[in-house]
Amino acid sequence: MSSESKDFLRTIVEEDLHAGKYSEVVTRFPPEPNGFPHIGHAKSIAINFGIARDYKGHCNLRMDDTNPTTEDTRYVEALKDAVEWLGFQWEGNVRYTSDYFPELYQYAIELVKMGKAYVDSLTEEEIREYRGTVMEAGRRSVYAERSVEENLDLLERMKEGEFKDGEHVLRAKIDMSAANMKMRDPLLYRIRHAHHYRTGDAWNIYPMYDYGHCISDYLEGVTHSICTLEFENNRDIYDWVLDTLGLTSPRPYQHEFARLGINYTVMSKRKLLELVNEKYVSGWDDPRMSTIAGLRRRGYTPESILNFCHQIGIAKANSMVDVAQLEFCIRDDLNTKVPRVMCVLDPLKVTIENYEGSEELDASYYPEDVPKEGNRKLPFSRYIYIERDDFSENPPAGFYRLTPEQPVRLKHAYIITCKEVIKDGSGNITEIIATYHPDSKSGSDTSGIKVKSAIQWVEANTAKTVEVRLYDRLYTCEAPEGVEDLNPDSLKVIKNALVEPALISEKPDVRFQFERQGYFYADPIDYTDEAPVFNRIVGLKDSWNKKNKADEGTAKP
Repeated sequence: MSSESKDFLRTIVEEDLHAGKYSEVVTRFPPEPNGFPHIGHAKSIAINFGIARDYKGHCNLRMDDTNPTTEDTRYVEALKDAVEWLGFQWEGNVRYTSDYFPELYQYAIELVKMGKAYVDSLTEEEIREYRGTVMEAGRRSVYAERSVEENLDLLERMKEGEFKDGEHVLRAKIDMSAANMKMRDPLLYRIRHAHHYRTGDAWNIYPMYDYGHCISDYLEGVTHSICTLEFENNRDIYDWVLDTLGLTSPRPYQHEFARLGINYTVMSKRKLLELVNEKYVSGWDDPRMSTIAGLRRRGYTPESILNFCHQIGIAKANSMVDVAQLEFCIRDDLNTKVPRVMCVLDPLKVTIENYEGSEELDASYYPEDVPKEGNRKLPFSRYIYIERDDFSENPPAGFYRLTPEQPVRLKHAYIITCKEVIKDGSGNITEIIATYHPDSKSGSDTSGIKVKSAIQWVEANTAKTVEVRLYDRLYTCEAPEGVEDLNPDSLKVIKNALVEPALISEKPDVRFQFERQGYFYADPIDYTDEAPVFNRIVGLKDSWNKKNKADEGTAKP
């Protein structure tokens, strides 16, 4: 690996290997199965599995399932699917913190016997009050003076379910005046009378993350426990537990990196869950969601997401990434991969009065700068549909498409000229009568007519009707707080869009560039041959900033 591409985490790993600290690199990805993984998890997956791959080690997938009230098997499956879809494979079987409940309990007994842990009976409010503040030392609970025998008895009775939720907790006995408030006698176990999706009703107490995580790392032989920056202060607990218990062979160490923040996006599981439960979206895999399942259903590729993670790098300080960079990555990936086809979202009928009969035109699926081959036949007749906004009766400056005075080229076909505009009783345009120039056929044009653009079209009799879902950003502001910031125009459904027939009959791909419309994906759930559905992945260029500036009155004229 070149020094230019080496991040600080890989530098740490290399130094540890060169020093002989470890013989093999072992990382882990330890999500809590209480929701679907999001784009932030993709970064963590790429880091943990990527480092293990780069140094010929291995990465464990471990579910941090210590809160039975929020966890579910379907979240486990979603996490497994995300890792595999991104192209990674964990070592051995999926691991669970609940696998280690017996060992964790025995280590808790050891801490009690050492005088390093005690059963506290303060209320939650009292514990918070006794902890003190950043400027003021905390007070230790009077229950910290219980004897080892009394603590062991209470802990066993907690485990057996004798007490109510919140009646007792097990706390580490460290330092109530520590500058790091996390070290002020942190909780190790709490009572939860709840059914666990794996262990059932076998346990009535469950370990806290700070206690269970470091021991699970040790039991699995993890060398580098990589987590996001919000756990930086928790590292002291991580080290205290392992050092106090003498768990040093091999000794895992925690290292933190900056978590992913993206504007116009939320990645709080609580907020994502609210969107799902309150039905602001159709589910965890709604294509507007920042979940990996949502991005996948929208049409993002694993390569585009991993490239995004690579581009933003691994930093030590939190920062905000522009969502436009993620959108650039999917455009960049699809540009050299997908066929170009024609779709008309808002059809306007055009009758070419001087054209007789019908023909099939040869058209490539790919532009000249894409090194791929593939062609299809485009039916052509006197009756076609064009995009409604590709015609203007009173065009603004810089309008290069069809007008009463300005001809235009039909992509892969002929140049047409508007002859007459037909309107209904309300003044709405219903049809264009046009003429075509027989010597202007694409690829063999001898007409001498100069046009400034080419527009998409479909032949009226063979075009296929499809549903198109135009997805946009879910939030209207850069730093959304909640549902009050939702974008009311984040989804527009067009039921009667028209596409060229080869798209449906030949199915050259599942992702396409609809000429001049954007990149689209055949919805993997709702698509059928009888009722095709396409999701817009992303537009051809970032128009969002321009739109926002226009809304603010700051756009250039």
